[in-house]
Amino acid sequence: MIMTLHTANSWFVTAMVKATSDMWLKGWDERNGGNVSLRLLPEDVAPYLAQWPANRSAPISDPLPELAGQYYIVTGTGKYFRNVQLDPAANMGVVQVAADGASVKILWGFTDGGAPTSELASHLKSHGVRQKVSNGRDRVIMHCHATNLLALTYVLDLDPANVTRALWESSTECLVVFPQGVGTMGWLVPGTDTIGDATAKAMANHTLVMWPFHGIFGTGDTLDEAFGLIDTAEKAAEVLVKVVSMGGARQTITTANLIDLAARFGVEPMAEAMAIENWRLAGK
Repeated sequence: MIMTLHTANSWFVTAMVKATSDMWLKGWDERNGGNVSLRLLPEDVAPYLAQWPANRSAPISDPLPELAGQYYIVTGTGKYFRNVQLDPAANMGVVQVAADGASVKILWGFTDGGAPTSELASHLKSHGVRQKVSNGRDRVIMHCHATNLLALTYVLDLDPANVTRALWESSTECLVVFPQGVGTMGWLVPGTDTIGDATAKAMANHTLVMWPFHGIFGTGDTLDEAFGLIDTAEKAAEVLVKVVSMGGARQTITTANLIDLAARFGVEPMAEAMAIENWRLAGK
């Protein structure tokens, strides 16, 4: 007797439901804010391919032939994370990048005629970069509107080293969790190739990239890792918001402390952030 495997019960759909639900509960993804993509391996999709009709496609605004043939599960454009758990197949889908890299074939999901996130270009460009710098290890790109990280973009000097140092000093675990620091950029219109290119460029050196007055991008090898990365940075940002509102720190984690942390946990911290003695608010 041959048993039919249902895509909705697959590990990757279940994991995406969990991640998007957690992001909604955190308050990071109001309305249709935020998007997540997970690169799937051939062995992940093999049990389901025969069930997927692949009779629709969606364009990639800037072709990425280097990603040809790759599979992704991605949240949908205009979809609310609070609804993903109610109807996963309507709110996300599995896609495969076409041979010419100019479109994706919709293999499963988006059952109401929907399409992948409007930030698909940013996701795929960042996936391409992270595959190179992590030797294929990183498989997740996660974007959300984490409240305190967003708030900090209005008050911090947005130099990457400055933002990184401010967050490192706000919670001991931060240097260990994101030793490569936080990338930043100027404000850019979302859903464009321009912001996709800028994000991918920053992703070459950082696992977190801050979009000023908008949100944060994070990466990792699993959904848990990417979520945990953003969660850690957001917790530090919350602490920093409170410290600044109380008039600023009276004592803090020192450079010597950070050196000891890096040695204990075997990480190589961002040199530019280590060189800063006093992080700055904007205009200071």
